[in-house]
Amino acid sequence: DENNGYVLGDAMLVLGITASSQIDLVRLATPILEELCQRVNETVQLRTADGFDALCIAKAEPSRDLRVHANVGRRRPLYAGSPKCLLAFQSREFIHRCIPEYPTPLTDLTPKRRSLILDELAKIRKQGYCVSRGEVSDHQVSCAAPVFAIDNSIVASIHVVAPAFRVGEPELQHIIHLVVSAAQRLSAGLGWTKG
Repeated sequence: DENNGYVLGDAMLVLGITASSQIDLVRLATPILEELCQRVNETVQLRTADGFDALCIAKAEPSRDLRVHANVGRRRPLYAGSPKCLLAFQSREFIHRCIPEYPTPLTDLTPKRRSLILDELAKIRKQGYCVSRGEVSDHQVSCAAPVFAIDNSIVASIHVVAPAFRVGEPELQHIIHLVVSAAQRLSAGLGWTKG
């Protein structure tokens, strides 16, 4: 300014608003994540898209000895595993920029061609959730459901991840139901209305 001082510009305002909205998201999500964790007795995470990665911004872990450990701040590529739930509801342009023609596999079960991932994303959009078996970490099963804002844009996803040996088909169906319900409750808290 005229006194040779500095003032914060518009970019800092945008950054502050973005940080504030993420804090509000975590604040709203925390009791939902904790309740879901108690009901499934498995690790629960809240993830957002950050560039071409899924970023864990909150978690709830059960007290059982054998569990999947989650780290806030951990990144995963959007094209593999349950983070595909975040990718499925992005714009077509973003999806094509995000997925390499031949993605680097994280395990033997990671899809190895863009076309396979695109087919899976269409399925996720249709059914409203994602299930992954061993795509990111061997011997783990995860399920995720999208969290939408008032304008129907995806802002996050809720994930449940568990050791594969504990999740048979009946358990998986129960987890899917609870994850979808939790994601819809959080979406409603953000002003989203179903349909």
